Amino acid sequence: MTTNMKNDQDDIAIPQDYDLSTPISSTSGLRQGLTSYGDAHFSLFLRKVFVKALGYSEDALSRPIIGIINTYSGFNPCHGNVPQLIEAAKRGIQFNGGLAVEFPTISVHESFSHPTSMFLRNLMSMDTEEMIRAQPLDACIMIGGCDKTVPAQLMGGISANKPVLPLITGPMMPGSHRGKRIGACTDCRNNWAAFRAGEIDIEEISEINEELAPTIGTCGVMGTASTMACITAALGMMPLRGASAPAVSSARARVAEETGANAVKAAHSKWKPQDILSKESFLNAITVLQAIGGSTNAIVHLMAIANRHPKVQGVITLQTFEEVGRKTPLLVDLKPSGDKYMTDFHNAGGMLALLHALRPLLHLSAMTITGQTLGELIDASPFREFPLSRQIIRPLSNPLYPSSSLIVLHGNIAPNGAIMKASASKDRDLLTHTGPAVVFENSADLAKRIDDPDLDVMADSILVLKSIGPIGNPGMPEAGLLPIPRKLAAAGVKDMLRISDGRMSGTAGGTIILHVSPESAVPESPFGIVQTGDVISCDVDARKLHLEISDEELKERVKDRKAAAAAAEKPRQRGYRGLYERSVNQAQDGADFDFLTADGGSRN
Repeated sequence: MTTNMKNDQDDIAIPQDYDLSTPISSTSGLRQGLTSYGDAHFSLFLRKVFVKALGYSEDALSRPIIGIINTYSGFNPCHGNVPQLIEAAKRGIQFNGGLAVEFPTISVHESFSHPTSMFLRNLMSMDTEEMIRAQPLDACIMIGGCDKTVPAQLMGGISANKPVLPLITGPMMPGSHRGKRIGACTDCRNNWAAFRAGEIDIEEISEINEELAPTIGTCGVMGTASTMACITAALGMMPLRGASAPAVSSARARVAEETGANAVKAAHSKWKPQDILSKESFLNAITVLQAIGGSTNAIVHLMAIANRHPKVQGVITLQTFEEVGRKTPLLVDLKPSGDKYMTDFHNAGGMLALLHALRPLLHLSAMTITGQTLGELIDASPFREFPLSRQIIRPLSNPLYPSSSLIVLHGNIAPNGAIMKASASKDRDLLTHTGPAVVFENSADLAKRIDDPDLDVMADSILVLKSIGPIGNPGMPEAGLLPIPRKLAAAGVKDMLRISDGRMSGTAGGTIILHVSPESAVPESPFGIVQTGDVISCDVDARKLHLEISDEELKERVKDRKAAAAAAEKPRQRGYRGLYERSVNQAQDGADFDFLTADGGSRN
């Protein structure tokens, strides 16, 4: 922006920013967040010196600055379309009078992250938050897709509290094997289990490997990535079709262009995530989570996201998921709870069709990034049902599962809760089951003994895996889907009750209890004292998980375990791992760092 003053020697306009008699506003554009040199005018002058090295004019620099987070990585095939999305988003920004500036943050992929992508989610959230804070952005488009990237960006974006707009990379297309559709990653797990059981040979599993992920994009079922995309739309943070448009489609590029346009509007309106998001927003997201039979990972992510918001922290708890679940049926027929793929969901109407079906259960007054309420947004976007839509997205009167797709269990070995996706159980008889425990102390112990022909295990045994919680592994790996012991798989056993303090992929199915809290790595954890041969009872209807020993024996075991832990020397970890182990909270609080929550951990 310039004044009309002219230099006597030439016709170069003198920028108003350098009028030393005028205080510099820090509310927008390049003026915000000036580097601390002790002279604000010099700080702005120097900033312009360097940005002009990129060829920007004063006219360009006078426009709203829209940041675009570039999470492209050669190690992240879920984000393979990021370059195209950036170009489309830039169109939307520039057509609407903004200046697009892209910048990188770290990129995390589930299969390429050691020890697990969850270990790095909080680091990515910190990177996202600090880069949004540090740089002069009027609004920011956050491009993510793979499982932990979207929650990391929402966590960081809420904490930074500038106008942020998620842009999802989108799901991949399904492949084909011998005339049958297959897709990552539910079919990865189903076919690998069949290979372990000897039902398919090495040649066939190699053929299947070629077709499970035939295009770039996130897993093509209702795994964690697709779940978080649907939840982000339900929170009101992005266009509804952005939840399901395939990564390789022209529709995905149009969503990116629309996001660019929305970002300029957000920059002018200054809508911030803490303004938009409310308790009702999260209730809508949880309703959608239950209705889609979404990933159990979404519970830990939503808790972390909610606890970044000063007005929502402590209001949304595990009990909220239970209360919403009891009145919300499973409507979407997608793997692993159903039989279809994300392309089917998109072609059936996607989130728009689902929200129309769920309307009686939604809080329609919740705000969205458009400036409309959710109810106004639905009213402005009518949906006419057709045969495919009713097959994939059931009406409330004809659900796939009556209620509580995801449930919360409590008991003497899970006093702070545990999670199960009941709708993904392969053997519903196991939802009420009592049996002897076969305990694996950690993932190394599991790998060593699970296929031992001499393992003392039966079809009615309960497999228990410890030390894969937030601290224990560290990073809470997706190892909760314990494999069926080879000798039982060969005998035709398809499902067993399995319990752990870790997570499992949202693409996985089975009768699996997860996120047991407090985790076994905590010395006082009652889950940590479970022994092989102990009898465990699970009653889904009663929401109970119980170790069949007396209270006195349980207390004595915990006392002995705490004494042993106190006597043992544990080396202090350095670097990020040390920070992680010292600061991560438990699953029921989102496995976030305590100092990153809205209250900075003062509740602990």
